[in-house]
Amino acid sequence: MNISERYIDRCIELASLGLGNVQPNPMVGSVIVHNNKIIGEGYHQKYGEAHAEVNAINSVKNSSLLKDSTIYVNLEPCAHYGKTPPCAELIVEKKIHKVVIGTVDPYAKVAGKGIEILKKGGCEVITGVLENECKELNKRFFTFHKKQKPYIILKWAQTADGFIDIIRKPKQENRPTWITDETCRTLVHKWRTEEQAIIVGTNTAEKDNPKLNARNWKGNNPLRLIIDKDIRLNKNLSLFDQSISTIVFTSKTVASANNLEYCKIDFNSDIIPQILQELYNRNIQSLIVEGGAKLLNSFILSDIWDEARVFEGETNFIDGIKAPDIKGKLISRDKIGNSNLFVYRK
Repeated sequence: MNISERYIDRCIELASLGLGNVQPNPMVGSVIVHNNKIIGEGYHQKYGEAHAEVNAINSVKNSSLLKDSTIYVNLEPCAHYGKTPPCAELIVEKKIHKVVIGTVDPYAKVAGKGIEILKKGGCEVITGVLENECKELNKRFFTFHKKQKPYIILKWAQTADGFIDIIRKPKQENRPTWITDETCRTLVHKWRTEEQAIIVGTNTAEKDNPKLNARNWKGNNPLRLIIDKDIRLNKNLSLFDQSISTIVFTSKTVASANNLEYCKIDFNSDIIPQILQELYNRNIQSLIVEGGAKLLNSFILSDIWDEARVFEGETNFIDGIKAPDIKGKLISRDKIGNSNLFVYRK
């Protein structure tokens, strides 16, 4: 790893601290180096607040050193006025002579315009340092702006013999049939704080009565999404408690309430593209598909998914509802609690 890669790697490390707090902005970290010594660091900490470059510049104790320094950033400095002024203009204003960038920003309002401002301002600009790693960090942001859809994460737990659930009996108590242990469930709650939305189908909402919040981990709750075509779900279910923002996709026209919105879609057509378009319109960049088997298989058969996280427990059901069959590239396998966690990419 050369010197530029080392500092961009540090930018990535800093940027990742913003996961779950900066959406729909990207995660960005910045490092300022003078005479091979880091004199300033910063990252984008929260949506609407100062960007990484601003925090890095403000952290430099002796601002006179900036004109002889290099600023490193994992994503192209912004070029437009949003919640904050353009970072590219600030870098030029501070007369930082060299800028090293991990990757170009895919957002149309930036997309090379930040680099153009820097070059016109007299900066030496180097791009493409650890580019793949920088894109991986902001996979949600890149997917959203390049494919006009959220980054979709399929998630389920299956038994050692390949079942996702038992066959439920009529009038059986509505509760989950746990396959994983508390360690795995805590990790799932952590994941929820990192993504913007989470969705379940009608049967899962009815039979498992999930809360879909992040009660076991500190962080933001995702937007809850429920599919309920005919408005048959009992309003005493936890998903209707109005404690956090929730959207119900239905074929009916229903008045919305506080934290509970009803969104009418056409169930005579494929509902997945309609749901994803609605999320895109709302600037939602990531979605966890929590289940059940019917909904998960719908995403798989439609070939509209990006990542799958599959827990395989030790227990056997012998009979039940078969787990989805995922075809993708296995990128990791880890032991979490009593289960193996397999992560696939499309």
